[in-house]
Amino acid sequence: MNFNKVYEKELSFQANRRKASVEFINIVSHLWYDKSIELVIFRNQLINLNVSDILDLHEYAGEFVEKPISIFDSVEIAKAIQGLNLPPAKLDIGKLTYEYHLDGQPHANAMAFVSDKLRDAKETEVVKPKDVVLYGFGRIGRLVARELMTRTGKGNQLRLRAVVTRGKVDRMVLEKRASLLKSDSVHGSFSGTVGIDEKNSALIINGTTVHMISANQPEDIDYTKFGIKDALIIDNTGAFRDKEALSRHLSSKGAAKVLLTAPGKEVPNIVHGVNHKEYHPDTTNIFSAASCTTNAITPVLKAIQDSLGVTHGHLETIHAYTNDQNLVDNMHSKYRRGRAAALNMVITETGAGQAVAKALPVFEGKLTSNAIRVPVPNGSLAILNLEVEKKTNLKKVNHLMKQAALQGELVEQIQYSMDNELVSTDIIGSSAPAIYDSNATIVSANGKNVILYIWYDNEYGYSHQVIRLAKYIAKVRRYTYY
Repeated sequence: MNFNKVYEKELSFQANRRKASVEFINIVSHLWYDKSIELVIFRNQLINLNVSDILDLHEYAGEFVEKPISIFDSVEIAKAIQGLNLPPAKLDIGKLTYEYHLDGQPHANAMAFVSDKLRDAKETEVVKPKDVVLYGFGRIGRLVARELMTRTGKGNQLRLRAVVTRGKVDRMVLEKRASLLKSDSVHGSFSGTVGIDEKNSALIINGTTVHMISANQPEDIDYTKFGIKDALIIDNTGAFRDKEALSRHLSSKGAAKVLLTAPGKEVPNIVHGVNHKEYHPDTTNIFSAASCTTNAITPVLKAIQDSLGVTHGHLETIHAYTNDQNLVDNMHSKYRRGRAAALNMVITETGAGQAVAKALPVFEGKLTSNAIRVPVPNGSLAILNLEVEKKTNLKKVNHLMKQAALQGELVEQIQYSMDNELVSTDIIGSSAPAIYDSNATIVSANGKNVILYIWYDNEYGYSHQVIRLAKYIAKVRRYTYY
């Protein structure tokens, strides 16, 4: 064998792959910024990725569907999409490419295939952009702001117009808010620009104005003074949890809907993808996005319940420490949480087991739950120990979870991992609220006991669920092909 010749051939192939990736990135950007068409690959985002990221995602896609998915195929499909006159949409090019190369494909070329697959897109209604106000600017608020501003595009969906915080808004405060948005110790730097406008008390994010409004209570605010109308208020403070308190937002001029980023009382607790369609935004004004853990386990529990049935079970969540815990030992209103968060594993309670029943009533009284806070700043793990009604085995469980991640109502919620080396830092930045660890699953010999390991970025994955629900409430969901 001529090793040098083989090596030169490999170099040439890699160069061609990288050139194709650059072309693909250009098409992705053109479709998004000029046509408001967002391409993803098996729910993984493609906007603002580099060449290596694109190639890595294609490797994952090929493993996921057990069939090669090449960058050259994706370019061919992307060009076909570019050639169509489609309305704003979100399209999974991984799924399209996979389907295009299935055996027995009847279409003559990529254009004919894409035209056929996306023929319903032209019948969708044009969405009306919705103003958004973030009430509170903590961990979730800033991540939601990042995502909204990164994916604003032409502004055809959600438009972040203002952020409400307590206390005065002067130059120092603006600079600190801008710095916290720009730099994050867990999630890295914001892939955009952040400046301040002291005169107008605003942040300038990616060249657009986001007003910083100071208020001690919702009733004091007149959003219309800032040109904001019929806004969706996303409450990230956790200060208002029940219907009466959250209704105070609706007394603000310019506010129309409210979304709480925490479990709520007397209001619908929604896990997007599971029960959001049970509450229509025309008849419901206040929504809760439940908790990060509830969003992680509920989609998986639904997939298992629908296929196998669940008799009862226990949830144990291994959760990153949160800012309500102490850095060093000190007084705390709850047991054990007063001990130093970065030095201890801390047993505490979680309401996620009971909260599941709000989205899936069939689980009422079926789940017990507990939590252990551990010394990591982000990235958590839910362990579900379930007794199922139908006998099963490991292969069947993994297959049904892969199908749930590949097609159906839960494709945005469940990511299927095949990585034998998966650890908590690997899931940081995942937009899915639940990452199913297929290599960790255990099924008892009698086929009646199933133990599932569900990873989740308790900040980033949850923030994406908040945004998905926000789009539903605002009625700005585009045509999608998953």
